[in-house]
Amino acid sequence: MDPAVLRQKYAELFPESHEPICVAAPGRVNLLGEHTDYNDGFVFPMAIDPHILFVGGLNGTNKVRMFSLDFNEMSEFDLDRIDYSKDHGWSNYIRGVADQLIKAGYSLKGMDMVLQGNIPQGGGLSSSAALEVGAALLMSELNGLNADRVELVKLSQKAENEFVGVNCGIMDQFASMMGELDHALFLDCRTLEYELVRTGFEDMGYSVVVIHSGVKRGLVDSEYNIRRSQCEEAVQLLRRELPNITALRDVGVEHLDLVNALPGDLAKRARHVVTENQRVLEGIKALEKGDVEFFGRLLNASHESLKSDYEVSCKELDILVAICQDTPGVVGSRMTGAGFGGSTVTIIKKGHVEQLRSRVMDEYPAKTGITPQFFVFTASAGARVLSE
Repeated sequence: MDPAVLRQKYAELFPESHEPICVAAPGRVNLLGEHTDYNDGFVFPMAIDPHILFVGGLNGTNKVRMFSLDFNEMSEFDLDRIDYSKDHGWSNYIRGVADQLIKAGYSLKGMDMVLQGNIPQGGGLSSSAALEVGAALLMSELNGLNADRVELVKLSQKAENEFVGVNCGIMDQFASMMGELDHALFLDCRTLEYELVRTGFEDMGYSVVVIHSGVKRGLVDSEYNIRRSQCEEAVQLLRRELPNITALRDVGVEHLDLVNALPGDLAKRARHVVTENQRVLEGIKALEKGDVEFFGRLLNASHESLKSDYEVSCKELDILVAICQDTPGVVGSRMTGAGFGGSTVTIIKKGHVEQLRSRVMDEYPAKTGITPQFFVFTASAGARVLSE
């Protein structure tokens, strides 16, 4: 993706609009901490190289006009009346951000923008969060809002919750906005306190491999919201013994006896969240000590928990993880993202990456009939204005 191409398209489509600026917002891969964010828990994502580019400027009207190079579509809305678009689903993330900024008391002027992304969609790498965060940063810069970055993160999440209709947590938007080169982000989803943790993967000779299973999943149509309500139900029942808890974040591994006594699926869902929070805390300590091997074992345990307790994996993800875990040089592998398809994340010694690629490209299609996408990512910078 070349910002110059977007600028040229902008000039063609919007010749009377103001000189534009260029904003980039990355996708993310979550290393540890899955389905913990909406339970007020801990997550450990990193921003990745693929991103969404925006080129945008003010247009002197009260309209926002958006052109997606990926879909070759134009969509527009009036700032006085921001409606949900049934025809241009991608535009709703941007519409939602504008809607939330206005509701938060910010004044927006009409804007034109051209956008393009190279984040694999439906792969659990948060193309939607990048779209929201990039739009929020662009709108803030163009309108001189001087909005705090964490506030833009919160409004981006609200856009997805209230306008798009996905009950997501705040991790994805936070990682896209606040990421840093060579670091992952330890985020407390209750307090929004965060710490950038140097991963050390590159220095210690490891790569982060993400493999898209080729199985796309739409969050709105998945069982995501069901899992969320099950977690809330588990909290209500656990309050009988633990009256001070407000979320599963407040339940520690020392309370697993109480968790295991919950009825059926509620025990399984709560057990995953409680143990996953613990894995995040242990994983950060492991990286601070340079113990990548132990960090990898936590990834393996996370996948087993997501598969058996949270039940958000699928046959294809399990096949991919099994191939990866069985390949020399791999220290750990798991599904990443909301599940029901999407991607896996694997930590592997650099010298074994091509062996893994060869095995995955040979064995996975033979077992599933699907050709996967294989990526090697590094920890990237978060959303930013480009000065090209």
